[in-house]
Amino acid sequence: MARHLITSAIPYINGIKHLGNLVGSQLPADLYARYLRRRGNEVLFLCATDEHGTPAELAAAKAGKPVADYCAEMHAVQAEIADGFRLSFDHFGRSSSDQNHRLTQHFAARLADADLIREVSETQMYSKADGRFLPDRYIEGTCPNCGFDSARGDQCDNCTKQLDPVDLINPHSTISGSTDLEMRETKHLYLRQSQMKDQLEEWIDTREGWPVLTTSIAKKWLNDGDGLQDRGITRDLDWGIPVKRGESDWPGMEGKVFYVWFDAPIEYIACAQEWVDAGKGADWERWWRTDKGADDVTYTQFMGKDNVPFHTLSFPATILGSGEPWKLVDYIKSFNYLNYDGGQFSTSRGRGVFMDQALEILPADYWRWWLLSHVPETSDSEFTWESFQSGVNKDLADVLGNFVSRVTKFCRSKFGEVVPEGGDLGAPEKALIATLQDRLTAYQSHMDSIEIRKAAVELRAIWVAGNEYLQEAAPWSTFKNDPEAAAAQIRFALNLIPFYAVLSAPFIPDAAARMLVDMKADDCAWPASVEEALTQLKAGHAFTVPEVLFAKITDEQREDWQQRFAGKRN
Repeated sequence: MARHLITSAIPYINGIKHLGNLVGSQLPADLYARYLRRRGNEVLFLCATDEHGTPAELAAAKAGKPVADYCAEMHAVQAEIADGFRLSFDHFGRSSSDQNHRLTQHFAARLADADLIREVSETQMYSKADGRFLPDRYIEGTCPNCGFDSARGDQCDNCTKQLDPVDLINPHSTISGSTDLEMRETKHLYLRQSQMKDQLEEWIDTREGWPVLTTSIAKKWLNDGDGLQDRGITRDLDWGIPVKRGESDWPGMEGKVFYVWFDAPIEYIACAQEWVDAGKGADWERWWRTDKGADDVTYTQFMGKDNVPFHTLSFPATILGSGEPWKLVDYIKSFNYLNYDGGQFSTSRGRGVFMDQALEILPADYWRWWLLSHVPETSDSEFTWESFQSGVNKDLADVLGNFVSRVTKFCRSKFGEVVPEGGDLGAPEKALIATLQDRLTAYQSHMDSIEIRKAAVELRAIWVAGNEYLQEAAPWSTFKNDPEAAAAQIRFALNLIPFYAVLSAPFIPDAAARMLVDMKADDCAWPASVEEALTQLKAGHAFTVPEVLFAKITDEQREDWQQRFAGKRN
């Protein structure tokens, strides 16, 4: 039994996320975690809310609540929505936890001891209208590198170039819109990433099979222009982890907090300690410390492409620079963007479908299937209501749902709600077993490699193969002249249902669970072989004809939703 550690990029606390956020990290991570568990592996799947920084402060102020109260409430909301989408986290933590406070301060002390932190007196953007220093993400302007007109003060999302606010052309505050900005002197701590460039590059070169998207972004940051730059790790804010050197005060850093991008990835580790402290597990260090057993763990991270630089450079610099035996990531699965119906998802404009809204109109499996089968792996992809309707109706309703309904209802009408006896399997059944064995091998290969769209194509083909068999065997016609042969065909087709359920469970867990319960086969394991799997339900095994697994989306529904989610949230 292999051991797998999986983390998903942690979502900001400031509001409910849209489907583009979901498919860019949490949902594919859940797919992989569910698959690995089904294959008998030991899995620890961790995520959390990212609760520090200006986004939390501003959202709390807008809600008229103390920031700590706001974060606690929104963590509960995000946890509930995650459960609604059946995201199977072993623990859903909080970056504001005591565990993360202590661990972040510990890493800072280790890095300082290694001479990898330096103090810098610098000038930063101050907004007179807002009465505060502006964090990088709250300054926008035109990118001097590519001309993108909404580049942030830390990075251009269009060309991914690392920036400083002073680099921007025509900068303005995104809080007030004011252009009345000036540079004021302040003192901060910097992580000396530049000193670790060679070590980081060597480490990246040892990672096997990373997606091209991941390595290209990392190498670009390492080698473009002046190469890897030192990175500020503190901010002039009230809300965050106080700057301390371990448990000791840090002279000159009073009243400052660690930059959210320094403490947020450390929460991956702290989250495991939260998991133990919550009584859900034991010995978190065996997952995170190579001197405590984590050397046999495979660690996989899931994230959108905008998070890649921090996870390939800054967080590894923190881990490596500490000089301690922490587990480093083995594989980073990064994603492009999911666009929305001819434009972009927009949290600020309320454009697109948000996670809570999605669950209000349809069950989670509908969304899970479409999003995962269209996941933006190699390029940006686009959500359209026409494509969503087509995917649900053709894949889930017409192929999988229709197969289950036809087989079980025909059996009930001719043989009752039990698996019939019938004769031996014939040539058509044996041919299908061989086909499905090849497809199962391909499906497993794609899932092992986290090639999600290819895996979805293969899974659908497995469903289609059963429908084609049923159409060609035509047990309803066979029954007229040879009831025993028809019974054998139906016995074989009934066995396909738990087989489909087990393979489909990572994608559509609720429907898969219903299929197994109705077939009274919820003890079915991942198939060692197709031939063995398709003989598990013996003659006389009782079952219940399931209700409709997937209802079709009507044109009227599609048109209504397309209008409803075109602009501002209600």
